[in-house]
Amino acid sequence: MWPLRSRAQNGKMPVVGYLWHAGSAAEEEPYYGAIVDGFARLGYVDGRNIRLQHRFPDEKPEAFKQMAADLVALKPDVLMGGAITTSYLKEATSSIPIVFMFVPDPIGLKLVKSFGQPGGNVTGFVNFGRDLVGKRLQSLKEIVQGLSRVALLVNPDQPAARVYSEESRTVAAELGLSVKVFDARASEALPSVFDDMVKEKMQALITASGGSLFVWKAAIAKLARERKLPYCAFSKETFDAGALMAVGADQVQMCRDSTVYVDKILKGTKPADLPVQQPTKLEFRINLTVAKALGLSVPQSLFAAADEVID
Repeated sequence: MWPLRSRAQNGKMPVVGYLWHAGSAAEEEPYYGAIVDGFARLGYVDGRNIRLQHRFPDEKPEAFKQMAADLVALKPDVLMGGAITTSYLKEATSSIPIVFMFVPDPIGLKLVKSFGQPGGNVTGFVNFGRDLVGKRLQSLKEIVQGLSRVALLVNPDQPAARVYSEESRTVAAELGLSVKVFDARASEALPSVFDDMVKEKMQALITASGGSLFVWKAAIAKLARERKLPYCAFSKETFDAGALMAVGADQVQMCRDSTVYVDKILKGTKPADLPVQQPTKLEFRINLTVAKALGLSVPQSLFAAADEVID
């Protein structure tokens, strides 16, 4: 027997805990708003028929573990988290259902047994894979003549950093490219890290997604332009911060979809019976103004593939 029966089924107000990664709701936009909106579309209003408990660790490694424990202590009906925080939630409980978003490799991170049959208390939505990183690198290869060396920016303190590094190197080799990993644990380190990219003669840039790299999106895009590094971002939100291109899933919609999974669990469905979802559509965007500033000509193949072109 699944140990949890929903409060929604016995007349009590259900409680959902979300462990974010940044320091405030504002820093988590538009995803924070998408979660609230997703619940509202399903008829849930915080304080009326659901209680949403949010925690913001502000990218501090020691705070992730403590806040995960704090949320578990509330005995919520469901927990939610992103790529950075889900591992902490999983360590804190093996019984409370967990719905994740933006996790790149839930099997490798030992969150689920398989996509089709998660097999435990965790399920959710993936935003990364071989096809996705391949499209980012291929797009850069098409616009940067003679591309051979690509920088990958990661925060090594984030649990998924290894996944991004290994997958990107493997896919890059298949495309005849090499990827060199550059680490940044704090925003203050970014200028010197980008200087190192220039010294190492990097010709383009990709990043891991989520966590601090999302919070630093404006600084990363600005430094990439200043250092003349064509940057392919991972979402519309990071593209809008000033990147050359972006290839990624609709992460705002992914947040809304995650609330549908929560609703199913509140109504009695087990997480083990909800398959992990992968993106069915990848969106490609390109900024011609940034391309011109970098002295790049955009080939017709990229125009044809673009979902959005900014001039």
